[in-house]
Amino acid sequence: MTDDLNRFWADREKAVLVVVDVQQRLVPSMNQDIYRQTRLNNTVPELAEACQSKLIEKASFGCCGEPAFPDYIKSLDRPQVIVTGMEAHVCVYQTVLGLLEAGYQVHLVRDGICSRGKVDYQSALDNAARAGAVVTTAETVLFQLLRTAAAPEFKAISALIKKRAASREAVEDAVRYE
Repeated sequence: MTDDLNRFWADREKAVLVVVDVQQRLVPSMNQDIYRQTRLNNTVPELAEACQSKLIEKASFGCCGEPAFPDYIKSLDRPQVIVTGMEAHVCVYQTVLGLLEAGYQVHLVRDGICSRGKVDYQSALDNAARAGAVVTTAETVLFQLLRTAAAPEFKAISALIKKRAASREAVEDAVRYE
């Protein structure tokens, strides 16, 4: 049972973050939360700037179909992959399947992925979980990576989470009263 539970823990010494297909062209038609949380076209400029040396352009839907990607991930020597991006049911889902097939523990961040349609989004989550991915949330992963309030990043992460919660409440209030 312990081995089964270990896959649910994200560990900062074992994990790598993969952000899939956050394309400038797709952002307007997506749920905007992913853009605040988190390529067949150009990557969103802010994300591209933050990931300059680690950006892998791809033509295949799933990242694992791009020859440079599996080699790069393997070179990091980390058994866990935290996945975010768009679209959940196409590029993200195929990436998750490829990573699982390659033997990685995959943590799929449900509030860090999106699709244009709710059915597609939910299908991606359901199928990824059945395939063996751990479906989680951004806040859960962040606190698992920290493990303790004594972590040097705790205050900064905590402030970001509070800011995110306030932003989410403002959006929900605006939608509720329209």
